[in-house]
Amino acid sequence: MKLTIVLLALVGCVAAFSVPTSSKVKVADAAFLAKQKFLFEIVHRIEDPLMFEEYIKLGGNLIVNKSAYTEFDYYMEKFWEAYKVGALLPKGEFFGALVKTHHKQAWGLFNFFYYAKDFETFQHNVAWARINVNEGMFVYALTLAVIHKPEFEGITLPMIYEIFPQYFFNSKFVYAAEKFDYDVWSKYVMYEKEYKDIFYKDFTQYHNSPYFYTKDWKTWQWWKMMGLDEEFYVNDKFFLRENYAQFNKDPKYAEILKGVQAFYMPVDYTRDIDFFNSESKLSYFTEDLGWNAYWYYLNMDYAFFLDGKQFGLNKDRRGEWWIYNVQQILARYYQERLANGFGDIPEYFWYKQVEYGYDPQLIYYNGIGYSYRKNYFEYESYGKFDMLYQIQNFFDRIYNVLETGYYKTADGVVFDLHKPEAVKFIGNYLQGNVDTYDKYFFNYYYVLSHMYFADVDYYDYEVFPNVFLNFETMMRDPFFYTFYQKFTDVFYKFKYYLAPYTHQELFYEGINIKNVEVSKLVTYFDFVDFDATNLLNDKMTFVEGKYVWDKALLARQARLNHKPFDFEFNIVSDKVQKGVVRIFLGPKFDEFGRTIPLKYNSQNFVQIDSFVYPFVAGENSFKRSSKEFSWTAEDRITYTELYKYVMLASEGHYEFPLDISEPHNAFPDRLVLPRGWESGMPMQFYFFVSPYAEDYEQFSNFDYTYSSGVGSGTRFVDSKPFGYPFDRSVDEYSFFVPNGYFKDVKIYYHDTFAKYFEQKYANYGYFDYSVEY
Repeated sequence: MKLTIVLLALVGCVAAFSVPTSSKVKVADAAFLAKQKFLFEIVHRIEDPLMFEEYIKLGGNLIVNKSAYTEFDYYMEKFWEAYKVGALLPKGEFFGALVKTHHKQAWGLFNFFYYAKDFETFQHNVAWARINVNEGMFVYALTLAVIHKPEFEGITLPMIYEIFPQYFFNSKFVYAAEKFDYDVWSKYVMYEKEYKDIFYKDFTQYHNSPYFYTKDWKTWQWWKMMGLDEEFYVNDKFFLRENYAQFNKDPKYAEILKGVQAFYMPVDYTRDIDFFNSESKLSYFTEDLGWNAYWYYLNMDYAFFLDGKQFGLNKDRRGEWWIYNVQQILARYYQERLANGFGDIPEYFWYKQVEYGYDPQLIYYNGIGYSYRKNYFEYESYGKFDMLYQIQNFFDRIYNVLETGYYKTADGVVFDLHKPEAVKFIGNYLQGNVDTYDKYFFNYYYVLSHMYFADVDYYDYEVFPNVFLNFETMMRDPFFYTFYQKFTDVFYKFKYYLAPYTHQELFYEGINIKNVEVSKLVTYFDFVDFDATNLLNDKMTFVEGKYVWDKALLARQARLNHKPFDFEFNIVSDKVQKGVVRIFLGPKFDEFGRTIPLKYNSQNFVQIDSFVYPFVAGENSFKRSSKEFSWTAEDRITYTELYKYVMLASEGHYEFPLDISEPHNAFPDRLVLPRGWESGMPMQFYFFVSPYAEDYEQFSNFDYTYSSGVGSGTRFVDSKPFGYPFDRSVDEYSFFVPNGYFKDVKIYYHDTFAKYFEQKYANYGYFDYSVEY
């Protein structure tokens, strides 16, 4: 069983897909399968009316009997009142999780799901909401409930990009998918093949490719070099992903996909010549589905409005974890910028132009396109200065408090903010969550900041789609990283007042890292199929009351990946002891080739792994593979495949393992390394060993094979500050200790697409399934 958990400060933990071969692997029972089947079917084709008759019967009424709930609170009452007077956000309208009016209604709906005493009440409410409530609000509330309801441990929903593909793929693909009709497609393809067989035969005798001009855009438009177009093709092989071999080993895999016709369409990343600027070069990274889904699930796991005590989130140091993730996301983004020749992330000034525009090229399911920003845009042109002043006050207040060094709450409690433990107060404040040290500070400043940049007023109800209003879309926009630097600036200001670690504090007596060998680091672009079947609009087929899932639509993209690599440690210990090994990756030079001093570079290091190792007395030689990293996950099993497995298990023909899917909140393993250069991009690893002295063991109070342990308090390897020892300002004279080790490396980029424009592609007009990475 492979243990998979996160990076970058990042999150998750569940085993990779595997066939149950041991009694240790838990298998789903009939009750579990019934719940899982219900959830998969209730979100199927979320844009369309509910077509499952059994759920339509269940969804006749919302249960409002207070005895059916463990708690019936203010937000539930307001939600029910809004429904009775027709004041809920209508179906088909854009839902923004960070639109204040939408958020309060979603909170009430979530409570109807979460506080339900039994599954029957929950099921009735979910079916009712699927029929009557706005689609985006419904999925948001349901996702929160499935993650946080204790009785749903091990149960999963499809990934957010499978429920709402339109949040992640450009409008050209969405239009094509929604119009897809198999009968029309099959006739069209027959005539097109006759034409192309003649065209390719004649043309490729004299030319390598008719699309020479796409060379500079080969990462995005790879299909043109294969002689393909942006249209659907039959997928007669297998679903493309990095770990497809694991699935093919399952003898049941072919059986579950029997009768499923799969079609793929090549999908571009965002590019628009009218809005073109140099930031477009990074769209393969900022629009990566795994990258955006990670941020979405982080904010689902630690939703800002959920009480830390009630949901156990304070056990996970929710505020510190959130701001540390922001810092790590910015550090990882900066590394990718360096790999592409860019420098520092641009700063944002309240009354200055934003140099780089952005057109997301997304379309909401109601047909309305997302708002765009022109180059050299001035946000103050929106007006809304009262909102702007509140957001500025949000930052001014925390800076003033940090300079003073303490804060006195309304009830007389004094907090010393120049102590390391105060990081939880700073993190809670910056996230704007309900655990903020003074309830007077919880005034939706975080929500208001996103509303301001999306041109949404306080009480706006029906708003235009904007990427800044939902967690799953905001990281597509380069401005996200610019604005969120304001949060990390506060974080660094807090750290400024903490004394750097002394040599004695960092020194681990008896541990000496003699050497760490790192295998060659190679990145490349591979191809992956994302399940976009939820966009289908054809007629749903039922046989004897059972839904026949006979088609799958796939979005095929080129995305960044890396070859597996290893660390070979040589560490000497003077006795038998346990230690925590941390591994960080950081840049060595800036965009001009100048060495970055460690004092400033410490904030650019990304933690990619941490683990406990039992040292023996003497020399310890051991290997750690990138496949073992504690916070990452490989490609997940798709919505189509999961549903087919559940149905097969429901019929008694398959034992459904609870660890069948990767964790929802793990960081993509393939994004651990920045792209690098063909000549080798200089980077550096930092390895650090610290004593293990915890009174708990990681994952000790939950089953990590199928649970991510949100709110358990044992998700993390130890109780050290996140990012330790880079969690404070660095004093280089004290930082170099025997239990710390820097290693210079280079990351080499292998151009997957070179073969298609440097020489003739023999199978022109067909996808290259033989491509080697």
